[in-house]
Amino acid sequence: MTSLNVTNWSDCLVCPVCGDEMLLKGERTLHCVNGHEYDAARQGYFNLLTGRGTKFREDTPEMVAARLRFLEAGHYSPIADAIVAEVPREAQFVVDAGSGPGYYLNSVVSSLEDSGQSSQSSTQPRAVALDISRAAAKHAAKISNTLSLVTDLWSVLPLAANTVDVVLNVFAPHNIEEFRRVLKRGGRVIVVTPAPHHLQELRDAETGLLGMQSGKQEKLHHTFSEGFTLLHETNVDFSLSLDTQAIADLVGMGPAGHHTSASPDEESPTESAQATDGEPRTVSCGVVLSVFQKS
Repeated sequence: MTSLNVTNWSDCLVCPVCGDEMLLKGERTLHCVNGHEYDAARQGYFNLLTGRGTKFREDTPEMVAARLRFLEAGHYSPIADAIVAEVPREAQFVVDAGSGPGYYLNSVVSSLEDSGQSSQSSTQPRAVALDISRAAAKHAAKISNTLSLVTDLWSVLPLAANTVDVVLNVFAPHNIEEFRRVLKRGGRVIVVTPAPHHLQELRDAETGLLGMQSGKQEKLHHTFSEGFTLLHETNVDFSLSLDTQAIADLVGMGPAGHHTSASPDEESPTESAQATDGEPRTVSCGVVLSVFQKS
Protein backbone atom coordinates (compact mmCIF):
# COMPACT_ATOMS: atom_id res chain seq x y z
CA MET A 1 0.00 0.00 0.00
CA THR A 2 1.40 3.39 -0.95
CA SER A 3 1.70 6.09 1.68
CA LEU A 4 -1.35 8.34 1.63
CA ASN A 5 -0.50 12.01 2.00
CA VAL A 6 -4.08 12.96 2.84
CA THR A 7 -4.97 11.94 6.40
CA ASN A 8 -8.67 12.75 6.39
CA TRP A 9 -10.97 11.71 3.56
CA SER A 10 -14.20 12.65 5.35
CA ASP A 11 -15.02 15.29 2.75
CA CYS A 12 -15.48 12.69 0.03
CA LEU A 13 -16.17 9.25 1.54
CA VAL A 14 -19.38 7.86 3.02
CA CYS A 15 -20.06 4.63 4.87
CA PRO A 16 -21.67 1.95 2.67
CA VAL A 17 -23.85 0.83 5.60
CA CYS A 18 -25.26 4.05 7.08
CA GLY A 19 -24.23 6.73 4.59
CA ASP A 20 -22.47 8.84 7.23
CA GLU A 21 -19.10 10.42 6.58
CA MET A 22 -16.18 8.03 6.67
CA LEU A 23 -12.67 8.89 7.80
CA LEU A 24 -9.31 7.30 7.19
CA LYS A 25 -7.74 6.48 10.57
CA GLY A 26 -4.03 6.09 10.10
CA GLU A 27 -3.50 4.26 6.82
CA ARG A 28 -5.18 0.97 7.72
CA THR A 29 -8.74 1.68 8.86
CA LEU A 30 -11.78 3.43 7.43
CA HIS A 31 -14.48 4.19 10.00
CA CYS A 32 -17.60 6.26 10.52
CA VAL A 33 -19.11 7.88 13.61
CA ASN A 34 -21.62 5.03 13.94
CA GLY A 35 -18.88 2.50 14.55
CA HIS A 36 -18.68 0.80 11.18
CA GLU A 37 -15.04 -0.03 10.44
CA TYR A 38 -13.19 -1.46 7.47
CA ASP A 39 -9.59 -2.56 7.84
CA ALA A 40 -7.25 -2.59 4.89
CA ALA A 41 -6.28 -5.96 3.51
CA ARG A 42 -2.62 -6.88 3.66
CA GLN A 43 -2.28 -5.75 0.03
CA GLY A 44 -3.64 -2.29 0.86
CA TYR A 45 -7.21 -2.24 -0.46
CA PHE A 46 -10.43 -1.88 1.55
CA ASN A 47 -13.29 -4.33 0.99
CA LEU A 48 -16.55 -2.38 1.33
CA LEU A 49 -18.91 -5.07 0.07
CA THR A 50 -21.67 -5.50 2.62
CA GLY A 51 -24.47 -7.97 3.25
CA ARG A 52 -24.50 -10.55 0.46
CA GLY A 53 -21.71 -8.72 -1.33
CA THR A 54 -22.31 -8.77 -5.07
CA LYS A 55 -23.97 -11.13 -7.54
CA PHE A 56 -21.38 -10.27 -10.19
CA ARG A 57 -18.26 -12.36 -10.79
CA GLU A 58 -15.00 -10.72 -9.89
CA ASP A 59 -11.98 -10.97 -12.18
CA THR A 60 -9.74 -13.81 -11.05
CA PRO A 61 -6.03 -13.47 -10.22
CA GLU A 62 -5.27 -15.17 -13.54
CA MET A 63 -7.39 -12.66 -15.47
CA VAL A 64 -5.76 -9.73 -13.68
CA ALA A 65 -2.28 -11.14 -14.33
CA ALA A 66 -3.11 -11.43 -18.04
CA ARG A 67 -4.42 -7.85 -18.07
CA LEU A 68 -1.30 -6.51 -16.37
CA ARG A 69 1.00 -8.30 -18.82
CA PHE A 70 -0.95 -6.93 -21.77
CA LEU A 71 -1.37 -3.37 -20.51
CA GLU A 72 2.12 -2.96 -19.10
CA ALA A 73 3.50 -4.00 -22.49
CA GLY A 74 2.02 -0.70 -23.74
CA HIS A 75 -0.47 -2.20 -26.18
CA TYR A 76 -3.30 0.09 -25.05
CA SER A 77 -1.16 3.17 -24.38
CA PRO A 78 -3.00 5.14 -27.14
CA ILE A 79 -6.17 4.75 -25.09
CA ALA A 80 -4.45 5.86 -21.89
CA ASP A 81 -2.98 8.89 -23.65
CA ALA A 82 -6.39 9.89 -25.01
CA ILE A 83 -7.93 9.64 -21.54
CA VAL A 84 -5.19 11.74 -19.94
CA ALA A 85 -5.73 14.44 -22.57
CA GLU A 86 -9.39 14.80 -21.51
CA VAL A 87 -8.76 15.25 -17.78
CA PRO A 88 -8.66 18.95 -16.78
CA ARG A 89 -5.28 19.93 -15.32
CA GLU A 90 -7.01 21.47 -12.31
CA ALA A 91 -8.82 18.23 -11.35
CA GLN A 92 -8.18 17.35 -7.71
CA PHE A 93 -10.37 14.29 -7.18
CA VAL A 94 -10.61 11.50 -9.76
CA VAL A 95 -12.62 8.29 -9.44
CA ASP A 96 -12.11 5.26 -11.68
CA ALA A 97 -15.38 3.31 -11.75
CA GLY A 98 -14.36 -0.18 -12.83
CA SER A 99 -10.65 0.46 -12.41
CA GLY A 100 -9.30 -3.07 -12.73
CA PRO A 101 -5.66 -2.99 -11.65
CA GLY A 102 -5.58 0.78 -12.20
CA TYR A 103 -3.59 1.11 -15.43
CA TYR A 104 -5.58 4.08 -16.78
CA LEU A 105 -6.01 5.73 -13.37
CA ASN A 106 -2.28 5.55 -12.75
CA SER A 107 -1.65 7.37 -16.03
CA VAL A 108 -4.09 10.11 -15.03
CA VAL A 109 -2.76 10.53 -11.48
CA SER A 110 0.85 10.62 -12.68
CA SER A 111 -0.03 13.27 -15.25
CA LEU A 112 -1.88 15.42 -12.71
CA GLU A 113 0.97 15.15 -10.21
CA ASP A 114 3.49 16.19 -12.86
CA SER A 115 1.25 19.10 -13.83
CA GLY A 116 0.89 20.16 -10.20
CA GLN A 117 4.64 20.07 -9.65
CA SER A 118 5.24 22.23 -12.69
CA SER A 119 2.71 24.79 -11.43
CA GLN A 120 3.96 24.51 -7.82
CA SER A 121 0.49 23.51 -6.63
CA SER A 122 0.21 23.16 -2.86
CA THR A 123 -2.28 20.28 -3.03
CA GLN A 124 -1.92 16.87 -4.60
CA PRO A 125 -4.70 15.18 -6.55
CA ARG A 126 -6.55 12.36 -4.83
CA ALA A 127 -8.04 9.29 -6.47
CA VAL A 128 -10.35 6.41 -5.66
CA ALA A 129 -10.28 3.13 -7.56
CA LEU A 130 -13.54 1.14 -7.51
CA ASP A 131 -13.77 -2.49 -8.60
CA ILE A 132 -15.35 -5.73 -7.40
CA SER A 133 -12.18 -7.72 -7.98
CA ARG A 134 -9.93 -8.10 -4.96
CA ALA A 135 -7.15 -9.35 -7.23
CA ALA A 136 -7.36 -6.11 -9.22
CA ALA A 137 -7.80 -3.88 -6.16
CA LYS A 138 -4.48 -4.90 -4.65
CA HIS A 139 -2.68 -3.49 -7.69
CA ALA A 140 -4.72 -0.27 -7.76
CA ALA A 141 -3.74 0.26 -4.10
CA LYS A 142 -0.17 0.89 -5.26
CA ILE A 143 -1.11 4.09 -7.13
CA SER A 144 0.07 7.30 -5.52
CA ASN A 145 -2.43 8.93 -3.14
CA THR A 146 -5.18 6.52 -4.14
CA LEU A 147 -7.72 4.61 -2.08
CA SER A 148 -8.53 1.25 -3.64
CA LEU A 149 -12.04 0.11 -2.67
CA VAL A 150 -13.74 -3.18 -3.45
CA THR A 151 -17.38 -2.41 -4.16
CA ASP A 152 -20.24 -3.17 -6.53
CA LEU A 153 -20.58 -0.45 -9.17
CA TRP A 154 -24.33 -1.05 -9.31
CA SER A 155 -24.73 -0.21 -5.62
CA VAL A 156 -24.65 3.19 -3.93
CA LEU A 157 -21.05 4.29 -4.30
CA PRO A 158 -19.15 5.06 -1.05
CA LEU A 159 -18.58 8.65 -2.16
CA ALA A 160 -20.09 11.90 -0.94
CA ALA A 161 -22.32 13.92 -3.24
CA ASN A 162 -20.87 16.73 -5.35
CA THR A 163 -17.24 15.96 -4.56
CA VAL A 164 -15.74 14.34 -7.67
CA ASP A 165 -14.10 16.25 -10.52
CA VAL A 166 -13.72 13.39 -13.00
CA VAL A 167 -15.12 9.86 -13.26
CA LEU A 168 -13.24 7.44 -15.51
CA ASN A 169 -15.42 4.67 -16.94
CA VAL A 170 -13.30 2.46 -19.19
CA PHE A 171 -14.90 -0.72 -20.58
CA ALA A 172 -17.06 -0.77 -17.44
CA PRO A 173 -20.74 -0.50 -16.37
CA HIS A 174 -22.33 2.97 -16.26
CA ASN A 175 -24.12 3.73 -12.99
CA ILE A 176 -25.57 7.00 -14.25
CA GLU A 177 -27.54 7.97 -11.14
CA GLU A 178 -24.51 7.52 -8.92
CA PHE A 179 -22.15 9.28 -11.34
CA ARG A 180 -24.54 12.23 -11.38
CA ARG A 181 -24.82 12.24 -7.58
CA VAL A 182 -21.08 12.17 -6.78
CA LEU A 183 -19.87 14.56 -9.49
CA LYS A 184 -19.51 18.27 -8.88
CA ARG A 185 -21.52 20.54 -11.12
CA GLY A 186 -19.54 20.74 -14.34
CA GLY A 187 -17.68 17.53 -13.50
CA ARG A 188 -16.85 15.07 -16.25
CA VAL A 189 -17.42 11.42 -17.01
CA ILE A 190 -14.91 10.02 -19.49
CA VAL A 191 -16.38 6.87 -21.03
CA VAL A 192 -14.42 4.47 -23.23
CA THR A 193 -16.38 1.96 -25.30
CA PRO A 194 -15.19 -0.41 -28.04
CA ALA A 195 -15.93 0.52 -31.65
CA PRO A 196 -17.63 -2.09 -33.90
CA HIS A 197 -14.31 -3.11 -35.50
CA HIS A 198 -12.42 -3.45 -32.22
CA LEU A 199 -10.46 -6.75 -32.23
CA GLN A 200 -12.45 -7.93 -35.24
CA GLU A 201 -9.69 -10.26 -36.44
CA LEU A 202 -9.76 -12.14 -33.15
CA ARG A 203 -13.56 -12.36 -33.20
CA ASP A 204 -13.39 -13.80 -36.70
CA ALA A 205 -10.90 -16.37 -35.43
CA GLU A 206 -13.42 -17.56 -32.81
CA THR A 207 -11.13 -16.99 -29.86
CA GLY A 208 -14.02 -16.68 -27.43
CA LEU A 209 -14.28 -12.89 -27.42
CA LEU A 210 -17.83 -11.65 -26.96
CA GLY A 211 -19.67 -10.18 -29.94
CA MET A 212 -20.29 -6.46 -30.25
CA GLN A 213 -23.71 -5.02 -29.51
CA SER A 214 -25.24 -2.99 -32.29
CA GLY A 215 -26.09 0.66 -31.67
CA LYS A 216 -23.74 0.86 -28.69
CA GLN A 217 -23.07 4.60 -28.98
CA GLU A 218 -26.73 5.46 -29.48
CA LYS A 219 -27.56 3.55 -26.30
CA LEU A 220 -24.75 5.34 -24.47
CA HIS A 221 -26.06 8.74 -25.54
CA HIS A 222 -29.54 7.82 -24.36
CA THR A 223 -28.18 6.58 -21.04
CA PHE A 224 -26.45 9.91 -20.39
CA SER A 225 -29.26 12.05 -21.80
CA GLU A 226 -30.59 13.07 -18.38
CA GLY A 227 -28.40 15.39 -16.35
CA PHE A 228 -25.40 15.29 -18.69
CA THR A 229 -24.25 17.10 -21.80
CA LEU A 230 -22.06 15.39 -24.40
CA LEU A 231 -19.03 17.67 -24.85
CA HIS A 232 -17.41 15.67 -27.63
CA GLU A 233 -16.36 12.23 -28.82
CA THR A 234 -13.01 11.03 -30.12
CA ASN A 235 -12.27 7.92 -32.13
CA VAL A 236 -9.02 6.25 -31.14
CA ASP A 237 -7.95 3.81 -33.86
CA PHE A 238 -4.68 1.89 -34.06
CA SER A 239 -3.40 -1.57 -34.92
CA LEU A 240 -1.26 -4.01 -32.97
CA SER A 241 1.09 -6.79 -33.96
CA LEU A 242 0.51 -9.42 -31.31
CA ASP A 243 2.33 -12.67 -30.68
CA THR A 244 0.70 -15.80 -29.32
CA GLN A 245 1.16 -14.87 -25.64
CA ALA A 246 -0.20 -11.34 -26.12
CA ILE A 247 -3.26 -12.69 -27.91
CA ALA A 248 -3.85 -15.20 -25.12
CA ASP A 249 -3.54 -12.42 -22.53
CA LEU A 250 -5.92 -10.16 -24.47
CA VAL A 251 -8.54 -12.90 -24.64
CA GLY A 252 -7.97 -14.09 -21.08
CA MET A 253 -8.11 -10.66 -19.43
CA GLY A 254 -11.75 -9.98 -20.42
CA PRO A 255 -15.06 -11.76 -19.82
CA ALA A 256 -13.86 -14.76 -21.83
CA GLY A 257 -11.34 -15.33 -19.06
CA HIS A 258 -14.15 -16.58 -16.82
CA HIS A 259 -14.47 -19.60 -19.12
CA THR A 260 -10.88 -20.79 -19.24
CA SER A 261 -11.80 -24.11 -17.62
CA ALA A 262 -13.29 -26.10 -20.46
CA SER A 263 -14.42 -29.73 -20.55
CA PRO A 264 -11.81 -32.29 -21.72
CA ASP A 265 -13.23 -32.42 -25.26
CA GLU A 266 -13.66 -28.65 -25.57
CA GLU A 267 -11.05 -25.95 -26.15
CA SER A 268 -11.00 -23.06 -23.71
CA PRO A 269 -10.97 -19.53 -25.22
CA THR A 270 -7.36 -19.04 -24.14
CA GLU A 271 -6.28 -22.34 -25.72
CA SER A 272 -8.08 -21.35 -28.89
CA ALA A 273 -6.23 -18.03 -28.93
CA GLN A 274 -2.92 -19.85 -28.55
CA ALA A 275 -3.68 -22.22 -31.40
CA THR A 276 -2.00 -20.08 -34.05
CA ASP A 277 0.90 -20.64 -36.39
CA GLY A 278 3.16 -18.75 -33.99
CA GLU A 279 3.50 -15.75 -36.29
CA PRO A 280 2.51 -12.27 -34.99
CA ARG A 281 -1.00 -11.31 -35.97
CA THR A 282 -2.16 -7.82 -36.88
CA VAL A 283 -5.19 -6.84 -34.81
CA SER A 284 -7.32 -3.74 -35.37
CA CYS A 285 -8.19 -1.70 -32.29
CA GLY A 286 -10.76 1.03 -32.08
CA VAL A 287 -12.54 2.72 -29.20
CA VAL A 288 -14.78 5.72 -28.81
CA LEU A 289 -13.92 8.14 -26.05
CA SER A 290 -17.01 10.09 -24.97
CA VAL A 291 -16.79 13.06 -22.60
CA PHE A 292 -19.98 13.94 -20.73
CA GLN A 293 -20.36 16.94 -18.43
CA LYS A 294 -22.74 17.13 -15.51
CA SER A 295 -25.30 19.82 -16.27
